[in-house]
Amino acid sequence: MTSGAPLILTAGMRRARGAVTAAYAAQGLGYAVIVTSLPALKERQSVDDTVVTILVLGVAILAAGGSVLANLVAVRAGSRPALALGLILQGLALPLIAIPTPFPLFVVAFALFGVGLGCVDAAAAMQGVALQRAYGRPLLGGFFAALTAAAIAGALLVSLVAASALAAGVALATAGVVALVIGAVGSRLFAVEGADGADAAPAASEPRARVPLPRAGIWAFGFVILAAFVVDSAVSTWSTVYLYDGLAALPWLAPLGYAAYQAAVLVARLVTDRLLPPLGPRRLVAIAVVVSVVGCVVVVLAPAPGMAVVGFALAGVATGVLVPVAFGAAGDLDPAHSDQVIARVNLFNYAGAILGAVAVGVVAEGTGLGLAFLLPAVVLAAVLFVVPRFRTASEARAVDAASPR
Repeated sequence: MTSGAPLILTAGMRRARGAVTAAYAAQGLGYAVIVTSLPALKERQSVDDTVVTILVLGVAILAAGGSVLANLVAVRAGSRPALALGLILQGLALPLIAIPTPFPLFVVAFALFGVGLGCVDAAAAMQGVALQRAYGRPLLGGFFAALTAAAIAGALLVSLVAASALAAGVALATAGVVALVIGAVGSRLFAVEGADGADAAPAASEPRARVPLPRAGIWAFGFVILAAFVVDSAVSTWSTVYLYDGLAALPWLAPLGYAAYQAAVLVARLVTDRLLPPLGPRRLVAIAVVVSVVGCVVVVLAPAPGMAVVGFALAGVATGVLVPVAFGAAGDLDPAHSDQVIARVNLFNYAGAILGAVAVGVVAEGTGLGLAFLLPAVVLAAVLFVVPRFRTASEARAVDAASPR
């Protein structure tokens, strides 16, 4: 259930909401500190850009494995321990990355971080959907807004302490401690399946027969997630390069494209929960897609850096709206097995991230970066074909009521 009259809100549910919000924030903080510390870490380890690219790609691949791990843990014990496990893995990995270590141990720490990253991505979405159903109203926009706000704070933290290896290590260690604390404390505060609106995990003695999952819906909402992360990865990777090299932006102006994009993502996520009830998911998703397609086209046609910055900001609207709405819709496909559905939908996150960074770069080799931003526009436009699959609140409640308990 994603809207309508809420269940009785207990103190435990409110604590769980706070703990899950903190988990999303820890995820955003840790990832932002990692990616913004890469130049300093690259210098400390004396490696080139190719090695850094391989490391980042490896993190994405291992994060997909972490999503699978979250599913395995959630099926057996629930999403609560899966989320705690992912945070603890990150909390162990970040300090290892922070301190000077031999390169093989550095790689192992990055691998551990990647698994933890995917585990938290999937398990946090599971917890978010469970709490959203328990509350009877949209919450996922707020959870993802916490992630985005913490990511901005993490980038500012690294900027504040300067890009030296020692300062980057302090920032990484801080993010690791935050993840460890939230993982340890949250293991007792996160939503308990069965008690807070999710479905109870099967007892160890019960047979775990394979359950047919809604594959068509998983692919449909997975594609929506993929499209959102194609845009996110394309803008994150190439916006500053395009503004500086393609439009001759001044050094202080070039990073503003990404800053404007992130600001728009944050604002969109902050208002998503409020807009969902009056507009409904179909209309809200369609509006967000159209606005962001226009934004990508503005980037392509922009004659000057200022207009391109506006285009990047408009592109952020879809990322802000699509991710929480799609995960919520995926959880409503089969409420009795929403954890398994979400773990599978989450895998499209990493495919989109890789596609957005790599495909735009490949296209840019032949057309230039400006025209290459038509690629995320085309992928986003295809989401309009999926819009009819989003259920209204009444349709979601009907499915929830019919789901076996």
